[in-house]
Amino acid sequence: MLIPSAASALTGSEATVVSAVPAQSQPAASPDPVPAAPSTPATPSTPASASPATKAPEVRAQRPVSNTKESRSLVPGPVTVDFKGDYLGWAMLDRHTGEVVAAENAHQTSSTESMIKIWLVSDYLRRAADSGQTVTQDWLTKASDAIRHSDDRAAQALYVANGSDESVHRMIQMCGMTDTSAYKSWWSRTQMSPRDALRLASCVADGTAAGAEWTGWVLSEMQRVEGSTARADQQATRGGGRWGIIDGVPSTLARTLAIKNGWTAIGADSSWHLNCLAISDDWIMSVMTRYPVANGLQYGADVCASVAGQLLPRA
Repeated sequence: MLIPSAASALTGSEATVVSAVPAQSQPAASPDPVPAAPSTPATPSTPASASPATKAPEVRAQRPVSNTKESRSLVPGPVTVDFKGDYLGWAMLDRHTGEVVAAENAHQTSSTESMIKIWLVSDYLRRAADSGQTVTQDWLTKASDAIRHSDDRAAQALYVANGSDESVHRMIQMCGMTDTSAYKSWWSRTQMSPRDALRLASCVADGTAAGAEWTGWVLSEMQRVEGSTARADQQATRGGGRWGIIDGVPSTLARTLAIKNGWTAIGADSSWHLNCLAISDDWIMSVMTRYPVANGLQYGADVCASVAGQLLPRA
């Protein structure tokens, strides 16, 4: 949602095959953000080259399967995206079998941006319940705004109340993350991989993150995310986030899909850092990207939708 200014920049080349994208370094710290300039949407096309999927059983080992209903295993098709950018990684978990399919670079990291807000909310609510504290309406409103409207000020208040970086370290430990690292005093710059994003979503879905009292509420708020990529729905510190994976699934599923996206146009590398995360009864999916600011917000939303449409199980 924002463009912080910074002197340093990431480097990287365009890539059309997911597995060929190299790992990148973290963005440098930057001063106070300024609103992002609107950019012209660009829709990704689909060429012939396919990126290979790899099994990632370590995700299954780190997180318990959170849904025991019988279902078929994942049978994903090849993911083919004509992606012009610095990074594209994805991963998908079958919640019934624990099976994971992922891009070869699903261990590589990028900044979470607002995707981590579901943890900040969950961490606050679980800790309040564990300590016997009543969550006031003011804090409940903040928690709702952080998820439904991706409100940065609300998320910052929760982050500070949670002990700042201590909250991120709790997430890494409680959710069994292997690739994630905290970025000092800056929640949105937390570095996370697509396979760790599965662990984050699993941690929310199975009740570990928010606890028994609040898990249903958090998932319900994720189902009620509002707003589009349209210019009118994007403000300096909050914005519409109902797009991405949810646009790549059937409308009947979209109505109950729990989602939380993260998106910021970063001045340090002139790139959108855009991530999509979704939880259904049957699966969890993450898509993480970095690409030129000039391509626009809708470009990344379309990439997430395209990946989702190709990853969903086939009959």
